[in-house]
Amino acid sequence: MLRDAPLNGGNWYSHPNLDRLSIKRRDPQFYAERLYAPNTRFVPVWRGKHLIERQPAEKRGEPKPVYISPQVDWWPEYTASAPILLGESPDPDGDGPLEPYTYFAIDLSQIPDPKEFEPLNKLGAFVDLRRIGPLLNAGEAALMAYARGMITWHEKHKFCGVCGGPTALREAGFVRACLNPDCTPEGPTHHHPRTDPAVIMLVTDGADRCLLGRGHRLPPGLHSTLAGFVEPGESLEDAVAREVMEEVGVTVTDIRYHSSQPWPFPGSIMLGFYARATDFDITLDPEEMASADWYSRDWLKENGADFDVENPPEFSVPREDSIARRLLDDWLDGKVNP
Repeated sequence: MLRDAPLNGGNWYSHPNLDRLSIKRRDPQFYAERLYAPNTRFVPVWRGKHLIERQPAEKRGEPKPVYISPQVDWWPEYTASAPILLGESPDPDGDGPLEPYTYFAIDLSQIPDPKEFEPLNKLGAFVDLRRIGPLLNAGEAALMAYARGMITWHEKHKFCGVCGGPTALREAGFVRACLNPDCTPEGPTHHHPRTDPAVIMLVTDGADRCLLGRGHRLPPGLHSTLAGFVEPGESLEDAVAREVMEEVGVTVTDIRYHSSQPWPFPGSIMLGFYARATDFDITLDPEEMASADWYSRDWLKENGADFDVENPPEFSVPREDSIARRLLDDWLDGKVNP
């Protein structure tokens, strides 16, 4: 089970307990002072992975992210861009989920192989957040997701979407400015971090069954809720109804919002809903879906194994750090109306 769940059971990767210092992002003096301050720590990311302390097999427990002090002399040579200001822990006593530091994200993807770079290799190994996310404490899981999402956005916006010119990091990492002075008649375009909205919904029959499906890209045995991206000119509720109809041919009503979750794989905000079906015959979209079916509460409680990527069960439900699992668990536990 997940530990230290934030905000009374809020979704994983949310609420890193940080003051994001947004009003300081345009203050270059503040940025420069904090960048090298003794109580600053860098969150290193290498090609989407996080630096995790190695632990002897007999002592393995909760993974421990490794943070880098700005006082080490090698980091400026190997960062892909300037560090991104994430924020600071508001807890000066260190009793919260994060140590009382100012945190920056740094992209070390220019290093060909961290295993061959001794200053990093001696600290730990880079691991995909999707492997270790549920095992971290809530604050660090959210901080890792935040850092990963910001660095991914910078990686994908090195060039201006208006004129194609190169861009540069500005405002502590929350702007990429086009360097072409003639980008538009008004001057260079400023690009701001974006996240892609996607709806994710558990469809029920209004009584004791819910609908789970298997997309073609899901790992073997994994069955999950339906989901899809919101299109321009579409409300969230419209997106829920459209995606359910497109994927399984079922009409839904009584669409109700549940909660949201940042999902930096690579850069989405998942918007969770429940919906009630008005018909129950399933017609699959063969390009999207491998299978879908209705499952009762009792059957899922008896047969819904936890997802295990290394030893996939014949039938598994979504991983514990996903909003898909939260939607399913809250319904199974009777915390929401059918």
